[in-house]
Order: sequence, then C-alpha cells, then structure tokens
Amino acid sequence: MRVVAFLAALFSFIAPMAQAASPGEEPAYSPAAFKAHVEFLADDLLEGRAIGTRGYELAARYVATRFDAAGLNPPAVGGRYQRVPLIGSRLSTTQPPKLVVGGREFVHRSDVLMNASVLEASQAVEADVVFAGYCIDKPDQGSDDYAGLDVKGKIVVCLHGFPKGMPSEIGAHLASRKTIMLQERGAIGLLSIETFQSAKAFPWSRALEEPDRPTSAWAQADGTAFREAPKVRVGAWMNAPAAEALFAGAPRTLADILAEADRDGGKPKGFALRPRVKFTRESQLTPFDSVNVLALLPGSDPALAGEVVLLMAHLDHIGMDPNRAGDKIRNGAIDNAAGVAVLLEVARAMAALPVKPKRPILFAAVTGEESGLLGSQYLARNPAVANATVVAVVALDMPILLYDFTDVIVFGAEQSTLGPIVARATQRAGIQSSPDPMPEQGVFTRSDHYSFVKEGVPGVFLVTGFANGGEKIFRDYFATHYHRPSDQIDLPFNWDAAVKFARLNDLIAREIANQPARPVWYRDSLFGTTYAPQAPKAAREAR
Repeated sequence: MRVVAFLAALFSFIAPMAQAASPGEEPAYSPAAFKAHVEFLADDLLEGRAIGTRGYELAARYVATRFDAAGLNPPAVGGRYQRVPLIGSRLSTTQPPKLVVGGREFVHRSDVLMNASVLEASQAVEADVVFAGYCIDKPDQGSDDYAGLDVKGKIVVCLHGFPKGMPSEIGAHLASRKTIMLQERGAIGLLSIETFQSAKAFPWSRALEEPDRPTSAWAQADGTAFREAPKVRVGAWMNAPAAEALFAGAPRTLADILAEADRDGGKPKGFALRPRVKFTRESQLTPFDSVNVLALLPGSDPALAGEVVLLMAHLDHIGMDPNRAGDKIRNGAIDNAAGVAVLLEVARAMAALPVKPKRPILFAAVTGEESGLLGSQYLARNPAVANATVVAVVALDMPILLYDFTDVIVFGAEQSTLGPIVARATQRAGIQSSPDPMPEQGVFTRSDHYSFVKEGVPGVFLVTGFANGGEKIFRDYFATHYHRPSDQIDLPFNWDAAVKFARLNDLIAREIANQPARPVWYRDSLFGTTYAPQAPKAAREAR
C-alpha cells in the first residue's frame, strides 16, 4: 500500500471529484444510532451469534427490520433472506484425532491442532512426508518452493504464512492458496508449522484457548461440501515438539530453518523427511443452513442498472465457549457488531438521500465469515440481483471504534482503479492512508471482500489505523479482547469514531456508484491477471 499522495497521482484515469456527493447531499449520522445497533447485536441474549443458532437468527431478523425501516427493497432473487445451505462437522468426542510421527503419537490440543472434516466421516491416512518451505509456487513472485520435490501422494510440511518482506496483500493471497497448489501437485495433506513471525501474530497458547468449533462449508447442488482443494484430505497445525519430531534425522534442523525464515526474503529450500506420518480422525457431519440478509437500493441511472456496488459486513461471531469459566459468551461487539452497525447506518442514510446513487447498491449482512467466508463466497457464486453483476465491493469488518482514528489502512486499493476513489474520499474526510503495519496478520484474505476478489471483482477493505494512539489500542484489543467474552458493549467505544468511519465508507461507495466507468483491475495486479484475465484492465500511472 501507499500513502494518499501516491494514490492521488492516479486520479487521471477516473472522472474528477465532481462525481462524488455534493456538500448539500451529506447524509446525517447520529452516534446514538450506532450504539443502539451494537447494544442489541452484542447482547448476551444473542449468545455470540454463531451460525446455525437462534442467536444468529435473531440478529438476522433485527437487520432485516432495519432494512425495512429504511425503505430498502429486498433483491428480486430470493428476497430479503438468501438461504445458505451448509454442512457442519465436529470431531468425535469418543475417538480423539491423532497424529503419529515416526511412531510418536500426538493428540489433538496438545502439540497439534486439527479440525473436523466436512468431506469424510472417518479417515486413516498414512504417507511419506516432504518439507516444502512456505509451499508457495509462484516463480514470478520469487517463490518456487516445489522445485526438485515430488509431493504426489504425500503429506507436505509447510511454514505458516509467507516469506518475510513479501508485500502483505500478495503474500496473504499466495498463503491462502497453499492447499490448491498442493492439490495441483498431487499431495494429500498439509502440516503447518509456526515461524517466529506467525507465532507473534497468533501464539500457540492463544490458539489453545480457542474451543473446538464446528468446521463448516456451504453445500453444493449435489449436497456435498464445497472445498477448493478437496483432494488435500488431512491437515494439522503443529507446535514445536511435534514439528521437531518431523525433522528427526533431517539434513537441516528445524531451528536452522526457522532462523532462515525469520530473515527478510528468507525462503528455506525443501527436502524429503524421514518419519512417516499417520493421521486418524472421526468426524460427525450434519447439514444445516443460515442466511445472508440483503437489501437493494435501486440506482437512479437505468443505463447502469446492471452494475451493482456491494457494501457488506459479516453478521456472525463465534458463539459460546462451554469450557470457559465465568462468562462464556463471546459477544463480538467490535467483531463484527460494529461493522454491521456501520452497514445499517450507511444503508439508512443512502436510502434517505433526495438523489440516489446512479448504480444500484446492494447491502449485505453475511453469514459464516468466522467459518471461512462462507456467506460471502455463496453470495459471490449465487447472485442476488437479477440481470446484474457486482462491479465493486466495500467490506466493513471489525473497525476498532475505540479511539478517534486519524488514518486508515486500505487493503486492495493498489490493485484497481478503486485506489483513486479511496484517495479522494480520505482526502475529503481529512484522514490519512497508511501502509499495512501488520503484514504478518495476512489481513487481505481474511475478510469477505476476498470472496469476490476470487471471482474477479475489485474490492477494498478499510481498517482504522495506528496514528493518534491507535497502535496501542489496536494491539491491546487483539491481545485482550479478540474472540473473547470481553469483546462486549462495555468496551470504551468512541461513537463519534463510528460516525467518521461510516461517512468515509459512504463517500467511497457513493463515488463508486456515481463514476461513469466501472472499476477495473490494473494490468500488473496479480489478482486481476489471476481471477479476471479476460476483463478490461487499466494502466497504472507512473509512480
């Protein structure tokens, strides 16, 4: 990412600022309205809004009534609720999953973590093992980790994340495609081991706090679970003792490999490992469903009726932790009642404008983000607006509304002509744009806009930045409250910051909707060339 000055240099491709809303059309926002939404959505009565629960359904009904009150239409396809068929799977409680490395047994939630399978109820897989560095095969991005390795029919050991120093959006994207790269080479499993960088982002002790939640996937027409790499049958995340067992007798020690990976540009080369691995797992599969809640604001220009701008936020959180002492409800006030509150208020404000945006705007409170972006992925592959396509996405996910932010981190802006639009909006709002200060988090692929990026649609996702004391507050939230019961309404919310965040995203969405030309990828964007190879592209202005 680059600062506002760089983005401003790209303005020439898109029509000037006159396309944005005029000062007389500024919508009104009330801090109290944001507070009211969060108070309801993060209330204990909703029990953390986990998908497939009554609490989530109550949240969905609340959002639907707010859309109705704003006078917004349900989309023509499926109405207000888009039903998402799902398959949930839990690990057997009577037969815990096991991983045996060279005769040494590791049980789930000791030095390995495993999820249930949504594809097979019973598994017993034994295979040879190969270490393949970061397991990224993208030579034009400097990573050729499978060179000289045969991984067909084998379980592959991968360093978590991506090489240190790789641009965060590119690295996060490539890391998210590891199972696909493994499947393309015939591998049947993935064992992920921590690097020093990934351990800082999410320590093993923190991972062990997370209870076993159902693994979920959306169901295809034939009733089977959708998986991008279904032939990669098994997987586990390994702590140091289990990882060291894998490297017994290896040509390099694990300590040496991790030290190399911790250097900028460090890319340890792969090699075969000596121990064989046996993986056993019993899963209990159950079909269920959930809903995306949708509302449509028709555009004012009939010529642009087929080009939809999507503004979305995930409605789900992670529910209750029955094993936790004391407060068991993980309310998700910041994650993501705050984002849904912004969505609802922007939807209300836009619906009240005397002159509507030229393109239609679809507002979506989606399900299953915490389970792997399921609701947004389903929406991306099952359009809700007839005879129309989504041309751009603005995601609202977990804004840290605890301080008066003065900068934002804008994910996705460098990849398409959405960048200049965001630059104009931040400039108009008096907010700076900052580079990603936490590349180890891989944020770009962790929110719902990414489901549409993978369908070739440009998207952006704004995060409140680190200036004006934001870094300490941001990091404290992740260390203390993220996915914990303390993420609730008694956090010191700054409701004026909610107003500021809503206005900024409102400006961005409306300018996208009012532009004469739909957004397009830049010619040198990896995402455009990968997911929309035949679509028109824009030349990037010289830096």
